[in-house]
Amino acid sequence: MAREADDRLVRLATAASVGVALSLLSAKAAVWWLSGSVSMLGSVADSGLDLAASLVTLFAVRAAIRPADRTHRFGHGKAEALAALFQATLMTGSALFLLLEAVRHLMAPEPIVRSALVLAVSATAIALTLGLVSFQNHVVAKTRSLAIKGDALHYKGDLALNLGVIAAALASTAGLATADGLAGLGITAYILRGAWRAGRPAIDQIMDRELPDDERERIFNLVMGNRDVAGLHKLRTRAAGRDRFIEMHIEVDGGLSLDAAHLIAEEIEATLSEAFPGADVIIHVDPLRAQSDILTARELDMRKDKGPC
Repeated sequence: MAREADDRLVRLATAASVGVALSLLSAKAAVWWLSGSVSMLGSVADSGLDLAASLVTLFAVRAAIRPADRTHRFGHGKAEALAALFQATLMTGSALFLLLEAVRHLMAPEPIVRSALVLAVSATAIALTLGLVSFQNHVVAKTRSLAIKGDALHYKGDLALNLGVIAAALASTAGLATADGLAGLGITAYILRGAWRAGRPAIDQIMDRELPDDERERIFNLVMGNRDVAGLHKLRTRAAGRDRFIEMHIEVDGGLSLDAAHLIAEEIEATLSEAFPGADVIIHVDPLRAQSDILTARELDMRKDKGPC
């Protein structure tokens, strides 16, 4: 039930994102056409990317929440990472385009016309974006959705971007013609920073990077907290979207029955599932024998070389 509630939240967040992006893109495009502001053009480009990224996120999330099937035994969670990587790519392309426009306006400064319209649409965009980002942050905190987190970075960038547009419009009205181009440069840097923040965790998931050290340490402590576990090795972890996978070998008393050893593994799985809801836990049980009963491969080879006594 908890997973179904999270899925509904994620779907609602993607729908809200598409709606806000479409509204802002329409309004900003109209104002840019009337004003000729390069900083507003940057805002239009960013909103266009937000819409494209939000649409990709919409479809990626719907793919990611599908359960595992015969051809995707580990589920479809990496669809979220692919969406976040796509978002980062779009943001990078937008930043490069805006950089060229900003340099052009610095070389040949042009005053912003209809600055009142620019200020009005930017203020409206800030209000809508603040509401959306607040909701997205709530969804990310509850679901750990990488796609929604990446989408939220677009809109957080929009906040700074629209503030930059307002500053450029006011400065241009005051007679500082280069303010528009300078604002464009600042917005370019901010978009590139957002692209890095969205793309890096996506690449980590696609490359099956281990979970953070603090989470791995927590797993180790929870497992070793079981009094029947004598050792833990071959701990492997990874994430795919909102899904986490945990694999390990545990060592238990070699004299235990198979049923008893299996029960210990089930206890550990329940403990980890409580600490990491929804995680896929795989545990291999190894017998622990007295040190005097263990023959290393080298010792065994030496005995073979000596032959029978």
